[in-house]
Amino acid sequence: MSRNLSINYIELPANDFDKVKQFFASTFGWTFQDYGQDYCAFNDGGFDGGFYRSEKVASTETGSALIVFYADNLEEILETIKHNGGRIVKTIFSFPGGRRFHFLDPHGNEYAVWSE
Repeated sequence: MSRNLSINYIELPANDFDKVKQFFASTFGWTFQDYGQDYCAFNDGGFDGGFYRSEKVASTETGSALIVFYADNLEEILETIKHNGGRIVKTIFSFPGGRRFHFLDPHGNEYAVWSE
């Protein structure tokens, strides 16, 4: 598959890198590389991105794009997210093609997880 014209990297705000790194490492198995005090890169095993230091949050309420994860077991990942410090903001609901829920990471960025 060609990388030409594909999404290659994503950057998100965070103000406490230790908290978001712990959350994503424990919940999704991400690895991290720090680049100074204001930037931290991540890899999820197939996708790269980073967190930049900011007090702002990514939220659909403010018009931000929504990053959506896929999980084979929706209920299991929901409990893992809660256990690791995430906050559920929309409980599991059905939509055409599957089910999903929305959560906030420890910084307050919004994400969703869906399953068939």
